[in-house]
Amino acid sequence: MTKKLLPFLLPLLMAAPASQAVDLIAIGSIDGNYQDLSARTAGALENGVAGNLFGGIGSGLAYAGGNTFIALPDRGPNAIAYNAAIDNTTSYINRFQTLNLALAVNPSYDSLTVGSMPYLLSSELTATTLLSSAQPRIYAAGGAPALNTATSFYYTGRSDNFGTRASTSPSHARLDPEGIRVSKDGASVFITDEYGPYVYQFHRNTGRIIKAFTLPSYYAATNLNAVGDTEIANNTVGRIANKGMEALAITPDGTTLIGMMQQNLIQDTKKYLRIITIDIASGTTHEYAYKLTDGSSVSDILAINSHEFLVDERDGSGLGNGDAAVVKKLFKIDLAGATEITGTPAITSSAPVVAKTLFLDVLAKLNANGVPSTQVPAKLEGVAFGPDVVIGGVTKHTLFIANDNDFLPTFNGVANPNKFFVFAVDPSELPSYVPQTITINPIDKSDRG
Repeated sequence: MTKKLLPFLLPLLMAAPASQAVDLIAIGSIDGNYQDLSARTAGALENGVAGNLFGGIGSGLAYAGGNTFIALPDRGPNAIAYNAAIDNTTSYINRFQTLNLALAVNPSYDSLTVGSMPYLLSSELTATTLLSSAQPRIYAAGGAPALNTATSFYYTGRSDNFGTRASTSPSHARLDPEGIRVSKDGASVFITDEYGPYVYQFHRNTGRIIKAFTLPSYYAATNLNAVGDTEIANNTVGRIANKGMEALAITPDGTTLIGMMQQNLIQDTKKYLRIITIDIASGTTHEYAYKLTDGSSVSDILAINSHEFLVDERDGSGLGNGDAAVVKKLFKIDLAGATEITGTPAITSSAPVVAKTLFLDVLAKLNANGVPSTQVPAKLEGVAFGPDVVIGGVTKHTLFIANDNDFLPTFNGVANPNKFFVFAVDPSELPSYVPQTITINPIDKSDRG
C-alpha cells in the first residue's frame, strides 16, 4: 500500500533577484491532516489526536538513493494541553516514514515571475516503520503501548517512560527522535534522540533496534523527571531537557557518524555546542566545540565530505509559532585541523571552536522568492542532499530542507503543513562535495515493524 500526496506550490508574490550559485527550484507541501500507513496505530492518543497523524516529519530527513528519502517525526503530538505532569506527551509510537520525492520540470514556469518554481515536487508515502526492541523496555504505569508483545517492545514519546538509571541508559522506552541517516548498505538507519541523548541504529525494514552507541558520561542527566523544566532544575550536568542530540550526519563512506547537540550541555557555557564524531565500527568518539552565531539552536548537520559539513542554525520563530522567522541559516564548517575538546567535562568561552562560514541564508533566499517571513516554518530541521539535476546544461546538486510542524495541521487558523524546500547548488559552491554511496534497498511498501 502506498499513499499519494499532492504537490503544492506557494502563491506567486513579489519580485526579487535570485542567486545563480544556490537557487530555490521547488517547494512541496503535504497536508498536515493526512494519516500515515500504520493503521494499527490509528486509534486516538491520550490527547485525542490520531496515533498515526502524518506530522512532524521534517525533524530529520535522510537521502536513501534514487528519489527515496527517510523522514523522521519526533516524539509525537504534544501541543495540546491535557496532562502537564507528563509535558502533554503521549503514547505515540516512534517511527520513520519512507517517501518518494520526485522533481519534474514545471511546464508553467515563468522566470520573470518571482514565486514561480522551475520544478514541481511530487510526494508519495511508501512505508511507515515503527521503532521497537526485542528486549523489554521500561514504561511508566499505563505507558506501555497496546501493540507490545512478548518479543516487541515499542518506543514512545511519553516523557515518563523511564527508570532509575541515567538518561543515557538504553533501557528506557521514551524516545524523542531528531536526526536520521541511512547506512552505506541501505539496510539500517541511525537515529539521534533528545531524551538520552542517544545515538541508535535500527533495522530499516523492521524498525528493530540493532545498537546503542555509548556517549561520554557527562552528556547524561542523572535525575530524571517527566516534566522537562523540573528535570533541568534537578541536574547540574548533562543535556538540557528537550535540547539534546538534535543533529546527525554520516560521512559519504558510511564509516563515521557526526552528532550535534541542539544547545549547550547544562555545565557548558551558553551558545557553545558539542559536536561528537562516532566511529561506527569501534564506537570511538571525538568532540569539538561549535559556537552559535545568531541562531538559538542547531537542528541538523549534513556531510559535504569526510571533514566538511553544513550546519542548520535557526531561531524558533516563523510559521507554527505565530510570528515572523528571523534566523534560518546554513553554515559550513571543517573539522580537518580543528582542535578537539575530547574528554572535556565542561567547556567555557575559552574553548577552541570550529571555524564557520555562512553557506546559505535560507530565510533571505525564501524571502527573495516570494515567501514572507511569516510563512517560513519556525522549525526548519531536516536537511539532506538529493539526486543531482541538470539545469541549463549544468549538473547541480539538490539540497532538501524540511520542517517539523509539531503535528499541528493548522496554527492560529493558518494552514501549517509539512513542507519541503528544494535548492539547486552549483558545484562551484561545494567543490569538494562527495555524495554518499548507498546500496538501494528494495523494501516492501507497507506498514512495518
